[in-house]
Amino acid sequence: MRRFGLIIIAAALVWGVLALATGAADLHIGGGSDGATPVGSAAPDCLPGSIQHSAALPGTRVDVSPAPGTVTANPATQISFLGAPASQIRSVTVVGSDSGTHPGRLRAYSQGDGASFEPSAAFTSGEDVQVRATVGAGAGRPVSFSFRVDDPYPTNHTAGFGNPRAAPADYQSFYTLPGAQPPILDVTVPDRDPGAGDIFTTNGPGAGQYGPLIYTPAGRLVWFQRLQGGEAAEDLNVQSYEGRPALTWWRGKVLDLGFGQGEDVIMNSRYQTIARIAGGNGLKADLHELQLEPHDVAYITAYNPIRCNLRSIGGRRRAAIVDTAIEEIDLRTGLVRWEWHSLDHVAASASEVEVPSNGAPWDWFHLNSIDREPNGDLFISARSTWAGYQLQAGTGVILWTLGGTKSSFKLGSGAALAWQHDGRVQPGGEVTFFDDGSNPPIHSESRAVRIRLDLADHTAELVSSYTHRNPPLLAASQGNMQTLPDGNTLVGYGGVPAISEYGSDGGLLFDAHEPYDMIFYRAYRRPWSATPATSPAVLASLNNTGEETIVHASWNGATGVTSWRVLAGGKGGALAPQATFRADGFESSITLPKRFAAVQVQALDGAGSVLGSSATARVESYAAALAAR
Repeated sequence: MRRFGLIIIAAALVWGVLALATGAADLHIGGGSDGATPVGSAAPDCLPGSIQHSAALPGTRVDVSPAPGTVTANPATQISFLGAPASQIRSVTVVGSDSGTHPGRLRAYSQGDGASFEPSAAFTSGEDVQVRATVGAGAGRPVSFSFRVDDPYPTNHTAGFGNPRAAPADYQSFYTLPGAQPPILDVTVPDRDPGAGDIFTTNGPGAGQYGPLIYTPAGRLVWFQRLQGGEAAEDLNVQSYEGRPALTWWRGKVLDLGFGQGEDVIMNSRYQTIARIAGGNGLKADLHELQLEPHDVAYITAYNPIRCNLRSIGGRRRAAIVDTAIEEIDLRTGLVRWEWHSLDHVAASASEVEVPSNGAPWDWFHLNSIDREPNGDLFISARSTWAGYQLQAGTGVILWTLGGTKSSFKLGSGAALAWQHDGRVQPGGEVTFFDDGSNPPIHSESRAVRIRLDLADHTAELVSSYTHRNPPLLAASQGNMQTLPDGNTLVGYGGVPAISEYGSDGGLLFDAHEPYDMIFYRAYRRPWSATPATSPAVLASLNNTGEETIVHASWNGATGVTSWRVLAGGKGGALAPQATFRADGFESSITLPKRFAAVQVQALDGAGSVLGSSATARVESYAAALAAR
């Protein structure tokens, strides 16, 4: 095991702090042919005069997006009406101050509680849009509201993170999974909580191959899906979808601005993709959060970089800001049921990140988690303001703020946050975070915290703090804290790719890490049972003398295999059982004391029943097998 006094990931890989932009990037802002803002002029005034926006339509039960009065609507936005059946939303007219009247169609949500008006053409950047409609049963009630369209900052030329090749000592390789190089998970404190399940995480961005990863607590690889072409995977988790456990994860490009543009993926227990969530309103799904809810509803994060005049807060006239959004998506139709924007509700002056002097996009808020409460309220975490916010269901109004420059609570000793991730509300009035404490460093080490809120007295007290003592870890980015069903706590250190489980007394029950030149976003422990739709893989070769047959078998993603049966035969002959051997890793091997021409393997469960069979494989030469690996 490699030991370090204090492990900190390189600042170049920090997601939560704005990456330094080049002078060329500054020239790109506001410019000419790719946007509405003429070269040399000021960017639009995107900082709202008020942060008291509400999505509620007065006199109705309907909430709308874009929110009335917002200045951050994307040109490709829908107009969402949530809270009444589609039959009670009528006579929708939409008029842009520059683009004129917009025809379109009204499409109902599959949940039966609203509809989106989809304009047939995009709006014009910078224009004001007036919406009128009749809402309600019977004659209904006439309603109207307006919003302003933002000026998107193009990211098509924005760089992603570098992806150097990993050191050979940092990854595994297998005969039966050619080309794949999943990271080694080094277990340093053996598991003492076997009921907690397997380890779910990812690799990247940074060194090594990208993809979602499942390991057993012993560090044995269960599943790896290699991504190529610069695509990264983040936030692998197990959630409930249509009443069954499903894998959820994000795939796409991670920009060096600190957010992702891609799609969320839902897979069944056969590793088949059964749904994709691309985002809506002209925004792409971001890597930071996907929460599945009943009735085919999902909450996702989406980042919206826009051109913005930041002179009023010390920035440039021709600048850009990264607005962040929550989108509530109807999974059956892909429609955006509801959308919330940070600039509508939090003052940009609350940010702990300095305004870039070169005009590069300012990541002032950095939304990194969404937690839906039983009553529909949402609790979110914003890294760049050092605060968590409770949002009222529907209206989006902030009910209270924990931490930051305008906390609703008096913070007790140790309860202040810095650059935190993964805010969650727990039963009994506690909230949890992974408190990075860096970057730049504010704390001496990262920690997972439980904070008890007293909503009557407006106080917040630190209940418990979990830190990694040997060695201490300071993560410059990413990370999460998972409260397990038995009350234990799993901590993923993100920018320092360690995964630790703690008991209620703070005792270390499990500890593991990926190679320290790699990073991940989050890590979870979940029970998981899967039988892949693909067949088991087999590779067989003669040994170097040509008198024995070496057989390698694996089944990427299978969880129930306890042993393998080998069937083999001569050239043109029938295959017959030759041996059964224990499945002792991701890939298991046996040497048959005889020369064969063809083999097949069968995956067996604990009762000896066949779970799956490979195709029949020709036995390779010894040299060919070495080359295949």
